[in-house]
Formats: sequence, structure tokens, C-alpha cells
Amino acid sequence: MPKSNSSCSRHNAFLLLASALVLAAAPACLLGPKYHPPKPATPAAPDYKESTVNFQDTEGWKVANPQEAMLRGKWWKVFNDPELNALEDQLNINNQNIKEYFENLMEARAVIREARAQYWPTVTTNPSFTRSRESANLTNSFNTTSGTTSSTGQTTTAGQQSTIWSFPIDVSWVPDLWGKIRNEIREAQYAAQVSAADLAGEQLTEQASLAEYYFEIRGQDALQKILDDTVQADQKALDVTKAAYETGVDNYISVVEAQTTLESAQSLAINVKVARAQYEHAIAMLVGKLATDFSIPVRPELTAPPPIPIGVPSELLQRRPDVAAAERTLAEANATIGIGYGAFFPALTLSASGGFESSAFKKWFNWPSRFWSIGPSISQTIFNGGLYRAELNQYIATYNSDLAIYRQATLTAFQQVEDNLAAVRLYSQQIERQQQAVKHAQEFLKLEMARYETGVDPYVDVLTAQTTLLSDQQTLATIQVEEMTSAVALIEALGGGWDQSQLPTPSQLSQKVPKSETTLQQ
Repeated sequence: MPKSNSSCSRHNAFLLLASALVLAAAPACLLGPKYHPPKPATPAAPDYKESTVNFQDTEGWKVANPQEAMLRGKWWKVFNDPELNALEDQLNINNQNIKEYFENLMEARAVIREARAQYWPTVTTNPSFTRSRESANLTNSFNTTSGTTSSTGQTTTAGQQSTIWSFPIDVSWVPDLWGKIRNEIREAQYAAQVSAADLAGEQLTEQASLAEYYFEIRGQDALQKILDDTVQADQKALDVTKAAYETGVDNYISVVEAQTTLESAQSLAINVKVARAQYEHAIAMLVGKLATDFSIPVRPELTAPPPIPIGVPSELLQRRPDVAAAERTLAEANATIGIGYGAFFPALTLSASGGFESSAFKKWFNWPSRFWSIGPSISQTIFNGGLYRAELNQYIATYNSDLAIYRQATLTAFQQVEDNLAAVRLYSQQIERQQQAVKHAQEFLKLEMARYETGVDPYVDVLTAQTTLLSDQQTLATIQVEEMTSAVALIEALGGGWDQSQLPTPSQLSQKVPKSETTLQQ
């Protein structure tokens, strides 16, 4: 009879476990709203407003032919500057900000694997050895098979010693009935895509900063040459005024004015070196080198930016890493809403434990020493003061906020493209006018110097011509730098050489990371 009861209880336990497994294996629900990629705040126009093809006045810089291939990969090569190319290659390898964003991506990928681990049961063990002795003053009136009977008729375990060798194994599994784990995995995958887009955006930002600093240095070199030439010219003018004064042709005030002009030019020539040094140090930091050991050769050369293929506005949102990050953040928020819905439903836990237990070591793993228990459990929150509803409302509000951030990012993208298109085009036209101004200022100075040397005009007129020429030359160099940096900013606004096809898919991000990428760096 006892054997029959044991078999019956074992049979009932297996039936209970089988029923739970059938329930767990049934098609599970995936709660939450289905995600649909958002639409921009406004539809894109067929062409950029500031594109030169939309203007009758097409002097100066022009965009590339619309049929020309878009920039891809190493976009900085469009400037055809070997020195810039070498610096950009160093940046992509040694820049510490890029490495930080890369490690953020590795962290996000690890979170995906953490979420996926919930698909599997948890198996734990806790082997133990216990040697115990009961108190000598312990008595009770309960029947026990291991106790002794005192003279008063009570059962006692006073002073009794016991030994227990235990090797338990516990298994627990929570099946994903309502899609909570799947939504958590999707949330982690979308978050990893955000990190991948942020990494691409950071790379583009650092690359553009390096190119802008590089062209700023070239501008400072050009300005340095202008000032050095001005110092030489002013020195010659001072020598002329001194000679005129010594021969009695001119008065001493002309000498003082010439000396002042020379010293002012010398001061400006020194001041230019401050900005160049700072830009050089900034580039050293970008390429991961100590500013102490880094230098860029002087090369006073300013050129016009090349034609840049800008494509059409409908392609812009597919080429911007920041827009892709905003859209993936929205998908992540949508998955979080699904997690919030799953909190309203009960959780099923399948658990089992078993192992070996004995009071003697030599019998520890004998078959009669086995023990086991098995059974499912269901937990459900009946009342929590509206916590789950409040959390769901929070997730929905976060989604709506992220939607606004995405649409603002699209508006910002178009604004930046239009801003820099206008800047490059208008700077190029201004340069043409300014080059004419410099040419005429040089002619003005030449004529005034001749009139001064023949005694027709006073030296103050020469001083005016010198100041005008230097101002026009400085303005021209500044505009030329602005044109080049605006061209870099335009490429950055267009997304550089990136497009959305380079964004890793959820399945790619879920793959195991190579061991070389998970080692602790020193």
C-alpha cells in the first residue's frame, strides 16, 4: 500500500509538470502596440532651396551634378589633400572619444545577451555538510522516530548528534507567456542600434572637427604670410620716410606714423601664432597624440572647396546617424510599452529540485539517498495602488516625447543642410568680390606710395592705403577659411559617407562578440 501511494503521488507530479509544460509551450502573446517607423514632421521638398540650381545668380561655388554618386566612406578625400587624409586615418584609429562610443556599443550588445539569457532555465546547486548537536536541556511532547522516551513519558532529543551530507540541484524556469522577455530583448536590440548610430555620429563629428581645424590652420598660415609680407612692406616704408626726413623732404611725424604702422603689423603677426598653436594642439588630441610631440608643417595655402554631391532631400534622413539614432530610440520606447502591458498578467514559474542527502558520506550518492520535488506556481499582483498603470502611462509619455525628438531631429537636419549650402555659395561669391577689393587696394597703395615719394600727398594717405590693404587681405583669408569650414559642415550635415544600410541589424548585434573585443584593456 505505501508503494502504491508513492507511485500515485509521483504520477500526479508528472501530470502536473506536463500540464505546465503544455501551457508554457502554447503560442505566447506579444503584448504592446506594433511599431511603425514615424513620418517626418513635414514631407521633403524635391530639391534643396539653397541649391545653386534654384538661383539665376550662379557665380562662385556650385554643387556637384545631381546624377553624381553620393559621398561614401572616406568623404574627406573629396578635398584631395594627402596630409588631411593621413590625419583622418590616424583619428579613426586613435581617437579616444570614438573608442568610448565603441565600448558603449559593446556594453549594449552585452545587455542583449543578458536579456536573451532569460529564455533558459536557471540551474543552481548548493552542496553542504552539516554536523549538529541538540541541546542537553531540550525536551518536548511530540512523537518522533529519532527521539528517545524519558522517564516521564516525554520524547526527547537532548544531546543528540546528527550528520547531513547534501547535494541539491534546483531548476527554475519562467516561460515567456506574454512576450515580456521578447520585448526586453527587442528593447535591448534597439538600444544597441542607438549605440551603433551614436558611434557613427561621433565618428562623423570627430572627422569633421579635424577637417575644420586643419583648414583653420591653413588659414592661419595664409594670414601669417600676409602679415609677414606686410611687416616687410612696412619696414621698407619706414626706411623711405626716414630717408625723406633726414633729407628734409618730410617731417618727423611721418616717421612716427610709419613706425607705429610697422609695430602694429609686427604685433598682429605674433598674435596669429596663438590661434594656430591652439588648432594644432586640438588636432593632436583628436588623433590621440600628445600635443607636446605633435606638429603640422606650415603651408600657407587656401583653395576653394570642390563640388559636393548633395543628393535630394528625400535621401537626407537615411544618411544622418543622429536621425537614425532618434528613430531607433523611438522603437526602443515602443518595446518598453510592451513590457508595461505584460506587467498586468500573471507569471508562471516552473520549478524542480532534487539531489542526494545522507547522514553518512559513503551512502551520500546511493540511489536511496535521492530526494526530489517538482511543481509550478503562478504569481499575480492583485492590488498595488495603480503602479502598473502609472508605469504604462510613463512609457507612453516617453514614446511621445521621443517622437517629438525624432521630428525635431529631422527639422534640424534640413536646417543644417540649407544653412551650409547658403554659406558655401554666398562665401564663394563674397570671395570673388573681396579678391577684387584686394587687387584695387594693392593698386591704391602703389599709387599713394608714388604720390608720397614725389611729394604730392602726405604720408597719412599712404598709411590709409596700407591699412585698407591689410584689412582687405585679412578679410579675404577669413572668408576663404569660412568657405572651407562651411563645406566641411555641409558634408557633416549630409551625413558624411554614412547611410542607414550601415546600421547593424538586431540579429547581427545579438551575435557573440569576439573575445578580443571583451578583454580588459590596460
